[in-house]
Amino acid sequence: MSNSGQQTADSKQRTGADAQAAHALGKVAVMLGGNSAERPVSLNSGNAVLAALQRQGVDAHAFDPATRSLGDLISGEFDRVFIALHGRFGEDGCMQGALELLAIPYTGSGVMASALGMDKWRTKLLWRAAGLPTADWAILTADSDFAAVEKQLGLPIFVKPAREGSSIGMSKVIAPGTLQAAYATAAEHDGLVLAEKFIDGPEFTVGILGDRALPLIRLQPAEDKAFYDFEAKYIRDDTQYHCPAGLSDEQEHALRQLALDAFRLLGGRGWGRVDVMLDRHGAPYLLEANTSPGMTDHSLVPMAARVAGLDFDALCLTILEQTLG
Repeated sequence: MSNSGQQTADSKQRTGADAQAAHALGKVAVMLGGNSAERPVSLNSGNAVLAALQRQGVDAHAFDPATRSLGDLISGEFDRVFIALHGRFGEDGCMQGALELLAIPYTGSGVMASALGMDKWRTKLLWRAAGLPTADWAILTADSDFAAVEKQLGLPIFVKPAREGSSIGMSKVIAPGTLQAAYATAAEHDGLVLAEKFIDGPEFTVGILGDRALPLIRLQPAEDKAFYDFEAKYIRDDTQYHCPAGLSDEQEHALRQLALDAFRLLGGRGWGRVDVMLDRHGAPYLLEANTSPGMTDHSLVPMAARVAGLDFDALCLTILEQTLG
């Protein structure tokens, strides 16, 4: 057979295999939107996932729980759910628990890991108890001695709602006497507010896919950004993403393993992302875990997957196929 004939045969074989795999997945609801503060990001993620699955012949349909009853999953005879929700009621274990009750397979982590991953404070408590490195912190309330916290943690301090994502409500406190104002900003989004010691070094993110960690990405916001905030993540085009991250093989391996250990400790499964920083001496500090990462054109897991040889469409299909187990 000629080379062109062999290529045609190979293409037909792959197409047949892909069609068979898509058929095995049945009818898929791509859950997007929702009611959280991250709804716009979730719509972007979900629509990108939906298009990728449909391109591969999957019988995938958009499903926004903000506008539809979960009973529609049963009446619509959906076989499985790709969760592309971010934030509360989608990433925090609520939706995972509902799908468990409905006996519908879904992507990503289960109830416990989702709830823990959404709560930065309890994540840090668990990591610290297990001996994994994470920056010192304090919980803030309206009655806190803000001057004492500034002295305890030192400046700068990062202040963040403990149960929000995408850096919503987050700020960096630099000047003495301004911690209370940062608390007030964060408290608009969550009653649980975390003050975290500043780590003076580069920030990295580690995508998790199945039982492996993807290549590290080093995040470098533009010089006029105080940190990697919502604007730097989703709006700006001058944020730099370095993958390979510029670390030695030994450092890269160590941080990947740390991320895997941290994710598994929470009970994470399927896929996710763990953020970590190095201080000026090269010591690592875990920041947070994300059990339903973004899948937009600015998102980090797709970037790392591409470097690992997996394009966006293949990544989406791989994540969904995990629900077959």
